[in-house]
Amino acid sequence: MIQPRQNLKQSLSAKLDQVVSGGLTLPGAAALENKAALLEQLVESIRRVDYVAVIASRSISPNRVQPSSDSFDPIRAAVLKAQAGDLEEASWLVFLATHFGKASRTGWLLTKDVYGALGAGHNWTWPLVSTNPVAMSQWIASNQAVLRSGGRKFGNHRKYESLDPAKSNSTGEIIESYVNWVMQHGSHTGLFTHALTQCGGDSRAAFGMLYRSMGAVKRFGRTGKFDYLTMIAKVGISTIVADSTYMAEATGPLKGARLLFGGTTKANLSALVLEQKIQQLDSILGVGMQVIEDALCNWQKSPGSFVRFRG
Repeated sequence: MIQPRQNLKQSLSAKLDQVVSGGLTLPGAAALENKAALLEQLVESIRRVDYVAVIASRSISPNRVQPSSDSFDPIRAAVLKAQAGDLEEASWLVFLATHFGKASRTGWLLTKDVYGALGAGHNWTWPLVSTNPVAMSQWIASNQAVLRSGGRKFGNHRKYESLDPAKSNSTGEIIESYVNWVMQHGSHTGLFTHALTQCGGDSRAAFGMLYRSMGAVKRFGRTGKFDYLTMIAKVGISTIVADSTYMAEATGPLKGARLLFGGTTKANLSALVLEQKIQQLDSILGVGMQVIEDALCNWQKSPGSFVRFRG
């Protein structure tokens, strides 16, 4: 059961006080209004991370899996597929959701119409794409004009992506590189199992190994890799756990960390030092790397007053 917002906020406030009394200074949250805004962002981030667990605990309509339905939702579809034991399709849906993102006005429309091949009578499922990724690339190239019309948009975090094969690292190339990355181990299950085995069952080390190897997927930088792998865990596909915020490659979270631990977004604190401080912080907060990186990113945008941000 999800903790009531006010109770959660009070608990986090007490833990922040415990962090400070333990010797870790948080100058950016010294002002009461700054601490209050940070607490609100932590609560928001926890709610976002817990969202998948909440939907997984409820009945999910089969329409969520069908791109022919207006109810299609790739995350709910991934949860439903994972619950049914189809971890391959669940992982593929997580990738599509991460790559295309959710547009602020039209939601999952672009993901829906790509996955559903614009109603052509077949879906671009994993068994089809994994055996012939070039076919999907060519289909996207042939249908790019339609896919760019009708309000179909990439999500905010993916707004610089392109469907145009004439451009470097277009969606078709990205999909091909993703399939190649996965199929080195024969399947998604093989990929995730290999990482866990190589790391002696250490879920955090396996996350790090997968994060580094995912550099083979074109246009998946820090945010893409982090979002994909954390969603794989949230959907229940693998037991991996984020081992770091990967601050060295961050922008917003890096500013937030410097503000929190240095008092200004331009504080002279290296990413390595910040990671160490974040690990120390989470040893008390116990909320995990995804919550902290998300909260810090949003908090630094408005540190003195809480503003609800949507990706």
